Amino acid sequence: MKKITLVILFISVFQLNAKTIETDICIYGGTSAGIVSAVSADRLGKKALLIEPSNYIGGLTTSGLGETDIGNKFAVTGISRDFYRQLGTHYGEFEMWKFEPHVALDIFNNILKNTQVEIIKNYELTSVFKRNGKIEELKFTSTSNKTTEEITVCAKIFIDATYEGDLLAQAGMSYMLGREDNSLYGETLNGVQLRDKHQFPDGISPYINPKDPNSGYCYGIQNEILQPAGTGDKKLQAYNFRFCLTQNKNNFIPITPPHDYDPSKYELLKRVIAQRVGLGWKHILKSYLLINEMPNGKTDINNMGPFSTDFIGENWNYVEADFETRKSIAKAHENYIKGLLFFLGNDSSVPSELRNEMKSWGYAKDEFTDNGGFPHQIYVREGRRMIGEYVMTENNCLGKTIVNDGIGLAAYTMDSHNCQRIVVNGMVKNEGDVQVGGFPPYPISYRSIVPQQKECTNLLVPVSLSATHIAFGSIRMEPVFMVLGQSAAVAACMAIDAKVDIQKINIKQLQKTLLNNPLLNGTLPEVLIDNSDKKNIKVTGNWAITKMKEAPYKMDYLLVNADSNVANIVKFYPKLTQSGNYSVYFYCPEKPVDASHWASSVTLKVFDGKNTNNVIVNQEKHRHHWVKVGEYKIEAKAKPFIEVIADKTGVAIADAFIFIPKE
Repeated sequence: MKKITLVILFISVFQLNAKTIETDICIYGGTSAGIVSAVSADRLGKKALLIEPSNYIGGLTTSGLGETDIGNKFAVTGISRDFYRQLGTHYGEFEMWKFEPHVALDIFNNILKNTQVEIIKNYELTSVFKRNGKIEELKFTSTSNKTTEEITVCAKIFIDATYEGDLLAQAGMSYMLGREDNSLYGETLNGVQLRDKHQFPDGISPYINPKDPNSGYCYGIQNEILQPAGTGDKKLQAYNFRFCLTQNKNNFIPITPPHDYDPSKYELLKRVIAQRVGLGWKHILKSYLLINEMPNGKTDINNMGPFSTDFIGENWNYVEADFETRKSIAKAHENYIKGLLFFLGNDSSVPSELRNEMKSWGYAKDEFTDNGGFPHQIYVREGRRMIGEYVMTENNCLGKTIVNDGIGLAAYTMDSHNCQRIVVNGMVKNEGDVQVGGFPPYPISYRSIVPQQKECTNLLVPVSLSATHIAFGSIRMEPVFMVLGQSAAVAACMAIDAKVDIQKINIKQLQKTLLNNPLLNGTLPEVLIDNSDKKNIKVTGNWAITKMKEAPYKMDYLLVNADSNVANIVKFYPKLTQSGNYSVYFYCPEKPVDASHWASSVTLKVFDGKNTNNVIVNQEKHRHHWVKVGEYKIEAKAKPFIEVIADKTGVAIADAFIFIPKE
């Protein structure tokens, strides 16, 4: 973002009309993390100000990313988890991880409505004043009306919740932009990575005239030379938009070309299609677009394959650009995607069955109603990354290094989209895509969301946090950003109350607050018992622990291929500290693809301390979801338990239960 030099003796109209706001905590960036930070501060009795440079709040969560990147639901806690529970209530489910953008916005607005949080939209940060390592004031100018008064904000603590890391940069924090060299932190997946995912097949010519290297490169190819694997650079993984399409003709905006439509921009896609035609491919839209189904006949569309919605290489200048330049780069991404959709539906080089399928889709008329059904927020997958007190690396993701000051969990695959499109051995190739997962949830260090103490003592950064490119690729998911936003706000409140630098707060107390007061409103925490809590379960029969890739809750689950000859039972003893009324839920993960058929059901034997009840559950029907077992008045001291009984032939799973206390 641009920086403005302030001259003390210069008096302008802005200064004469300047407005000064004093607050406890100032949050810059109305992303999902920014909203949760503001709500958290408010619930802890602090005055919170949330400032967003655009006219829209919620970030990607309200701008089309409805297919939530979870990794493992155990990692989603506190107000973040409650947000997805509120989505569930809207859709008649316990939790909901697939949702429409306008529903997410409604829920955020309802949460904010019950607070005293002050929200200012359409103001961008223009300058930062620091003294003795502390930020004392920020200045903002309007992004919608340049004649509007300037705003000065004075606060005790500041939180940078932007995707780009704008506040941390203007405040003088050290940061990284791009990819570190593998050698810097002892990694293997950082830097240049030429791999096979979302990759062009061999044989696709990069040249305008396919047989003439002197004819120049096709549109979208960068004039870069492939560097050795693991080499660091300043390149960013590709951005796109996550947009809603529908086939409901009553809620349908036809796809039309952008004003700058040029079919030659999609020449490489044309060549991919031609090669596939020659190979006898069955052409379906899902080979070119990742179509994630959302409620009410809508979608969340993402990148798929060698040439799709990722505008590779066209975001390299975005992060360090000023507000207006960012808008133009975002608009170029929008036009590229709109042109791609129009090309797929209308160009004669596209097989008719694929054209017809594309034409069956249109933008959802009831989403983004002031923008023709197209989302507002470009998907900034990665901006600046602060170099803080601690840098998260792939070694944290893989469990090789475990921190003891965790204030949130991450669990998603180490995921980088492609960073460049180049020529390798006379063929076009994408470079930068990495997808490595299969590890359990791991803790994110508190020190990774605070700057080095020598640089600033009253700033927290829950989004553009201190992590390498590849570790950030695992952490950078909306639910995790919300968790870290809450943690940052709680830490800010603690620093204010104790009158200490944010690096000096009591980490154990922070962790205790997050655990025991998860919604920061006195709501009692739910009680989880998982098959990994070995001291509190008893296993009978032929149960075996599965591998991580089957998406269990927490770490793993127990699986048995049951028959009538062996009693297969897992008994769970929940650690309840008080008696009372509880809602009880049972988690049903997916079975391994190579396992036998599902058992028709399992029996849950519930002993509440006085009475025993049996509940029959169809795990196949409820896979990936919590299923409600029932409401029980439980006597905590009477050793209540639940047994998972595999009494039908086929695969049964014992994973986790939660006990939610009722007020």
